[in-house]
Amino acid sequence: MTITTSLPNLNIRHAKVEDCQTILSFIVELAIYEKLEHEVVATTATLEETLFGPTRYAQCIIAEYQSKPVGYALFFNNFSTFTGRPGIYLEDLYVQPKMRGKGFGKNLLAYLAKLAVDSNFTRVEWSVLDWNKPAIDFYRSIGAQPMEGWTAQRLDGDQLQAFAKEFK
Repeated sequence: MTITTSLPNLNIRHAKVEDCQTILSFIVELAIYEKLEHEVVATTATLEETLFGPTRYAQCIIAEYQSKPVGYALFFNNFSTFTGRPGIYLEDLYVQPKMRGKGFGKNLLAYLAKLAVDSNFTRVEWSVLDWNKPAIDFYRSIGAQPMEGWTAQRLDGDQLQAFAKEFK
């Protein structure tokens, strides 16, 4: 399904399994920008399995400018016990550097907001690196607010393996 946007020559479409190499390329580009490329272990095969396999753990939309992929948003559903309703967690929002400042990222995010509203979800949430001032400024410009008093936590790698052994 391709969605025509109000921006000339920009369409948004839901990713297909054939897009996994493009999605992986965007993931690597984003990781390089965030200085986290050493953390990328995803492969085309893992993306095919997790995005398009029997259990789909996330969804992806692709922004195309003049029919060429220039960015993506990868997201999945979360749930608020306080509202009793689902939401969207935006894992990645990325637009190639040469295409930034044209409204493409804003359009991707607005489309996710529309998906949330149309589905009667209560929120769209995401994280941003504290040094990424351009992204933070952009998020403030659309009305997003930081979640004061909350700190992201993660358990992975050896710590995840070790803690899992605590279950008896």
